[in-house]
Amino acid sequence: MLDFIFGVSHPGHWHALNMHQNPHHYSGVRMLGSSTVAALQDKVGAGVYFNPYVEIDGVMIKYGVVSIDKLCKDLIDWKTLYLAGRMHKPVKILRDDARVRLANQVNLTEAVRVALLTLPEKFSEDELFERIAGISYTGDFRMIVGENPNKIRNIVHAQLPHFHRLYFGLLDDLPNVAILSNGQYQQNLNPHFRGLMVQKLPTTLYRKVLDEHRIHSVRNKVTVPEDKLELHRQIASSPELTQYINTSLRQIVAGPAMSQSVKGIFTAGPLKTTRYALEKLLKWKQAKQ
Repeated sequence: MLDFIFGVSHPGHWHALNMHQNPHHYSGVRMLGSSTVAALQDKVGAGVYFNPYVEIDGVMIKYGVVSIDKLCKDLIDWKTLYLAGRMHKPVKILRDDARVRLANQVNLTEAVRVALLTLPEKFSEDELFERIAGISYTGDFRMIVGENPNKIRNIVHAQLPHFHRLYFGLLDDLPNVAILSNGQYQQNLNPHFRGLMVQKLPTTLYRKVLDEHRIHSVRNKVTVPEDKLELHRQIASSPELTQYINTSLRQIVAGPAMSQSVKGIFTAGPLKTTRYALEKLLKWKQAKQ
């Protein structure tokens, strides 16, 4: 089943037209009207309304609808990481939008920074891309039950040349990363460079990482500098940095992933939801064997 995301300017109007042309795409929720569908889309979960198991010219697809504003905000701030995380992987852009393109460049750069802050001095291309691809699955309950436990590795290995094209230019522009031979990289662990990366983390993640560091510092009676540059260097030098980041990512991802899945029961309807869940569980069981 192919996945599509449609970014639209006016979700209510878009759903009104789509429900008129393709009423069979929707569950019984459509009877409540396009404004209710748009409100359900925007107010619950990650701001996406999915219609799964839609057949177009003999191809089965699942499409999600999101407002352009909400899409760009997630790409830049990582408020839910639901869409930003999808865009960390190679995707095909069917219709270009300047706002989304620029926001996604920010998103990809932020993903590289997070990966570098949680990787050792020397690392491989596979390790880097698997870390990036796994960012949005940190805290997702479906990775415990329902998803192939090898999903992240499979995503990267199946699209390694595409990951390389997507991220090579960003890595090449970083002054603190050296590209070695045989797909190996080396980063400068100087607290100055790493402190700048902490400073430039996406807003939602940055605030949570700061909170985690302050909590840890209070528990361990460590003085937290008032100067922001010193604070960022202290965080960057902390042996707990990876834990700060992973805990913060779980806090960002867990809620929207759960509420978006619950919303899917209503937006997809009981039959499609059951079919989707059974297929996921079957894949999970097969991968565990």
